[in-house]
Amino acid sequence: MSATSPTSTTRSTTRAARDFPGLPLNEAIRKVTEKTAAQFHADVAALGCLPPTFEPRATDFVLPRADGKTDMETLIKQLIARGHAYEAGGEVLFDTASMPDYGAPVRPQARRAAAGCARCRRRAQEKVRSTSLLWKQSSGDEPGWESPWGKGRPGWHIECSAMSAAYLGEVFDIHGGGIDLIFPHHENEIAQSRCAHGTSMMANYWMHNEFVQVEDAKMSKSLGNFVTIRDLLADWPGEALRLNMLKAHYRSPIDWTLKGLEESAKTLDDWYWVAADLKGERSSEAVIQALSDDLNTPQMIAALHGLRNSATSGNEQDRKQFAGSLRFLGFLSESGAEWKGRKQQASGVDPKQIDGLIANRTAARARKDFKESDRIRDELAAMGVVIKDSKEGTTWEIAR
Repeated sequence: MSATSPTSTTRSTTRAARDFPGLPLNEAIRKVTEKTAAQFHADVAALGCLPPTFEPRATDFVLPRADGKTDMETLIKQLIARGHAYEAGGEVLFDTASMPDYGAPVRPQARRAAAGCARCRRRAQEKVRSTSLLWKQSSGDEPGWESPWGKGRPGWHIECSAMSAAYLGEVFDIHGGGIDLIFPHHENEIAQSRCAHGTSMMANYWMHNEFVQVEDAKMSKSLGNFVTIRDLLADWPGEALRLNMLKAHYRSPIDWTLKGLEESAKTLDDWYWVAADLKGERSSEAVIQALSDDLNTPQMIAALHGLRNSATSGNEQDRKQFAGSLRFLGFLSESGAEWKGRKQQASGVDPKQIDGLIANRTAARARKDFKESDRIRDELAAMGVVIKDSKEGTTWEIAR
């Protein structure tokens, strides 16, 4: 389940006022976020990601709903009624003192995440003041909704508490997110959800992914090493990006390097060569076991390499299981011919030129001019072309 939030207002409000000057602010901001969401959907689809079952928009869950699903206004009212929140000057704040174990479920991780980060330490010191807002006032140039406490908008954390309860229930199994969200977002989600519903927990398991680094440095716009999925898709197939990200465990930083991306692309070339046009069987048990162990994707890839070696030993069943495992993991979305053709197109080589050189080499070999034959082979190799001789003739492909 993913969500689009209304509370990151500064940039979206500026864009909305600029791009849709004739619309009410709430509607204009929705137009802006719909465009961003569409780009996100296209990018993750290119990586082979399946769409979520539910993809709610936070703006649809601010006020009471006709279908009765949990909404933010109702959740805030529940917190006030249970003595965990109070109104002050048109705003509603969560009373952290009303919850004896506030922050306990994720506090050890929060300390680790904040260690060495001066900004995080400052935010931790101001936690009650800066992270406990459930409802805040909106000025005329900010998005807002009419509520029992006046015109305003919800705090960041209450949004996810409402939407998760609406679709998953008061207590659900797994909650995920980036490690930077442990504090303050997840800490407050847990507090609000537990206190509103009177439960001992919000989710049974919490999974937090690490950051993406670029060439051993944290990716950031300020460092000038910021790269988007869309940028990368202009030069690389989505499956290469997918494999490159899966090489690191989700709880370890992903070090995004050009060398690593090139290695992932070469690995995929080999996998397509072995298994692209096989229908395949179900995924192997080794792959399933690796994923069942806290999504151990490095171990999963090691299992795939073992399957690949078995698949090339002449066992047809192993080849089919290898193909089935790859498809289960979102690879082999193209046929072998499509993969080869796309690669040839990306290389910039002229197939007619290559075919002409191969014909000249064949003629040279026929007249036993092996010096000329070797020269043409070297010329093709310099172009990134690998040729294979067999009884049926000579074939070629772009080097893996």
